[in-house]
Amino acid sequence: MSDLIAKTAIDKRLAEIVEPVAADLGLELVRLRLMSGHTPTLQIMAQRPDGTMEVEDCARLSTAVSAVLDVEDPITEAYTLEVSSPGIDRPLTRLKDFETWAGFETKIELSEAVDNRKRFKGTLQGAEGDEVLLEIEQGKETVTIGLKFDWIADAKLVLTDDLIRETLRGRKDAGQIDEAQFDAVEQIIDGEDEADAPAPTQEEKN
Repeated sequence: MSDLIAKTAIDKRLAEIVEPVAADLGLELVRLRLMSGHTPTLQIMAQRPDGTMEVEDCARLSTAVSAVLDVEDPITEAYTLEVSSPGIDRPLTRLKDFETWAGFETKIELSEAVDNRKRFKGTLQGAEGDEVLLEIEQGKETVTIGLKFDWIADAKLVLTDDLIRETLRGRKDAGQIDEAQFDAVEQIIDGEDEADAPAPTQEEKN
């Protein structure tokens, strides 16, 4: 299991318990973290194979996981369970995620520096073998670099209008929103784009 899905030893132990429970419900485990605090929080991100996740899916998974953890009892103290979808600006935790979201802006952080650099931001170009391909600005040029999947400590999509549109389109195709709702949100995004555009100069106005 990728460290991006579960990092620590306890995370991995919990993921081994949660993953088959999610699979039985037709869901995929995307990320699991046991967060420390006054009351620890077990955060679980999951999705359907098509990338969607309904509120009902979260509720079903939460109920099923709670029942199994009560029996297995891997967390000895009181904790809070949070189950959610990965969200729009989602983490990328599996090699296939980097292929699915090719073409979108992404932030990647490596576990160790490569050429004195650990953080990268650019446009995903998919994956090739065990490498993630990322198009970045290097000086005055645009180049595509390959980063070993095993080098990646953290990766997530950057929230952009294009990403919002694509996510909404997927939800519309899955029947989660209708055409009217999709068009309404798209009009809002287009309106924001126009508002952000630079004002014309005096010459352009004339």
